[in-house]
Amino acid sequence: MLKAVILIGGPQKGTRFRPLSFEVPKPLFPVAGVPMIQHHVEACAQVPGMQEILLIGFYQPDESLTRFLEAAQQEFNLPIRYLQEFAPLGTGGGLYHFRDQILAGSPEAFFVLNADVCSDFPLSTMLDAHRCQPHPFLLLGTTANRTQSLNYGCIVENPQTHEVLHYVEKPSTFVSDIINCGIYLFSPEALKPLRDVFQRNQQDRQLEDSLGLWPGAGTIRLEQDVFSALAGQGQIYVHLTDGIWSQIKSAGSALYASRLYLGRYQFTHPERLAKHTPGGPRIRGNVYIHPTAKVAPSAVLGPNVSIGEGVTVGEGVRLRESIVLHGATLQEHTCVLHSIVGWGSTVGRWARVEGTPNDPNPNDPRAHMDSESLFKDGKLLPAITILGCRVRIPAEVLILNSIVLPHKELSRSFTNQIIL
Repeated sequence: MLKAVILIGGPQKGTRFRPLSFEVPKPLFPVAGVPMIQHHVEACAQVPGMQEILLIGFYQPDESLTRFLEAAQQEFNLPIRYLQEFAPLGTGGGLYHFRDQILAGSPEAFFVLNADVCSDFPLSTMLDAHRCQPHPFLLLGTTANRTQSLNYGCIVENPQTHEVLHYVEKPSTFVSDIINCGIYLFSPEALKPLRDVFQRNQQDRQLEDSLGLWPGAGTIRLEQDVFSALAGQGQIYVHLTDGIWSQIKSAGSALYASRLYLGRYQFTHPERLAKHTPGGPRIRGNVYIHPTAKVAPSAVLGPNVSIGEGVTVGEGVRLRESIVLHGATLQEHTCVLHSIVGWGSTVGRWARVEGTPNDPNPNDPRAHMDSESLFKDGKLLPAITILGCRVRIPAEVLILNSIVLPHKELSRSFTNQIIL
């Protein structure tokens, strides 16, 4: 018997993903046509012996989250429950707080997945590795170049046994080119070190300073409090993958993740990819079109385009490397490149909306997507264009590398601007 836990965080996190997370919880943002965490749920449901999937976070259980849980349970015929934390408890605090729920039924092991990662989720191969050499903690790892490795948890392994000898979260200098993917397989014994951290936090709480900055005994950071402390003690091992992997921290990384998932649909979900048919729009590469969307036959879509529910795409529209969210309207001869068009937005005739791609270095096979903030030193970085919800862009407007927030109507060209 197996279980899976997906850590979805809460509204106080994911600031680099704003303004996209203002409308829906970040884990429910559509990537390649489905909510971000549906990719996680699908991967977990395919593992033989999976009995239950738990979501842990501190979002309020609103209508959108409830609707997702009900639809996912019906689609995958698995119990899928949301466990709400009473406060932000860190990446490990929720696991310990809900330990009884996780261990109910005596699972052999349980997967732990961060919600904000894109991956092909090699869970079955991780399970095979765990069964051949069972240990409390198994981490999924991949390689990064020397510069980018500083932005992740770095793993030093024994190349023969794959034991984690040293672990450092976001080091200040180069440690290793093996990085933590945020996907784990834990045995029930893995909760014991979390208990030790919790008890130590309770003791340290007596030393709380007069400013009241103590985060609480229930706050446990898997990376710093557990992995770093236990590395080299024969308890933590790493399973390396050369499959797709990326973090989804910013709007640009959401577009990149959409591209990766759309590419995988050729093998996993070919029915989700639009086909070029006589009298239909011209499809180039991998494109997802929601069944309720209306697309004019003269439109040219792709590669790497996702069109959401109820979207209207007019005659002569050109779409490439973009996500169009539900209810949006692209009027005749619109051109949208490297952009995210928000919920209910309207882009007028002959308007051009274009962002600057910031893809990983194609000449470096170990390069990953840089999930930088939209702003640096008070300035908007050249990056993806984001059109907020219910924005109206009249005809013949040019927008490059700008953020347009909700309820705005534009009447001229904008380049590298923030329109509030």
